[in-house]
Amino acid sequence: MAVLITDICINCGACIDECPVEAIVDDEDNPTGEEIYYVYPDKCVECVGYHDVPACAEACPTEGCIVWDKCYPEEPACRDDIPEEWRENHKPVIE
Repeated sequence: MAVLITDICINCGACIDECPVEAIVDDEDNPTGEEIYYVYPDKCVECVGYHDVPACAEACPTEGCIVWDKCYPEEPACRDDIPEEWRENHKPVIE
């Protein structure tokens, strides 16, 4: 479960301050070397327990830049698969 910042990122920084678990880094700290912001998938919780939708995507001025509709086999469940009791706890799913 993690959002993905696509290659249409304009590096504006709107998403970084919105992340409640500090999973987003700027292009200078992107471990892939790409010149876009990066979300660490092992830290991102898609704002489950914090917001109704990922806060970074809400703050991003570039439509379609931040996506969260893909499930990856090596990651925890997608946002839609998170049980209601986990959402009510207001605690990160991943520490």
